Amino acid sequence: MTTANRPIRIGLQLQPQHADYATIRRTASEAEELGVDIVFNWDHFYPLYGAPDGKHFECWTMLGAWAESTSRVEIGALVTCNSYRNPELLADMARTVDHISDGRLILGIGAGWFEKDYTEYGYEFGTAGSRLADLADALPRIESRLAKLNPAPTRKIPVLIGGGGEKKTLRMVAKHADIWHGFGDVEVAGRKLKILDQHCADVGRDPAEIERSVGVQGDPEDSGAKLHELGITMFTVGVGGPDYDLSALRKWIAWRDAQNG
Repeated sequence: MTTANRPIRIGLQLQPQHADYATIRRTASEAEELGVDIVFNWDHFYPLYGAPDGKHFECWTMLGAWAESTSRVEIGALVTCNSYRNPELLADMARTVDHISDGRLILGIGAGWFEKDYTEYGYEFGTAGSRLADLADALPRIESRLAKLNPAPTRKIPVLIGGGGEKKTLRMVAKHADIWHGFGDVEVAGRKLKILDQHCADVGRDPAEIERSVGVQGDPEDSGAKLHELGITMFTVGVGGPDYDLSALRKWIAWRDAQNG
């Protein structure tokens, strides 16, 4: 599938902070009913916004529950922190959630960055360079373990790599990812995508094989068309607890429907 003919997809990052789990589950179901394509959470142990020690829930146990409580949407972490789980274990977890969900898991992964998670839970924080090196080591191990598991995954589980590092992260995207996720305005996204295309050329990968995704805020009329012209086809809205306002998500879904026809 080429970049040009990919349908636009809308994601929701349902941030598991400052809310009871019942509210999180209801919001995931509401987003599915609204027609969202993917529901993501994130892989942290503490809130990123608001009260730093507020309510918070763990990522992958929640994905296992969402695999049962939803029926249509794809699900995944935006993104799993590579540092918190052995790569072979993560592959097995992903395969299991893939089966529970009947093939709806996206394996989102990144190098990690939130120091409080590391120090409070006993992981070595290291440096940005060491965390990226660990991710580069983990990705082929994950691929190898997925190929050995019995039963095998129900499909080739899409791998999403999040991050905008131009020398290392985007090269890993070119080598291993089915989806790239980044942040930034139109100018920043355009620059990152040109660099990603060059990394694809360097490793012999067709860049059109990689779906391009960004986190978005505000009204789709402000940035949607410009980002889409760059080849971005996945747009993800982030919402936090306790109330999970889905008004922006509704606008992006309506825009998607208008664009996709």
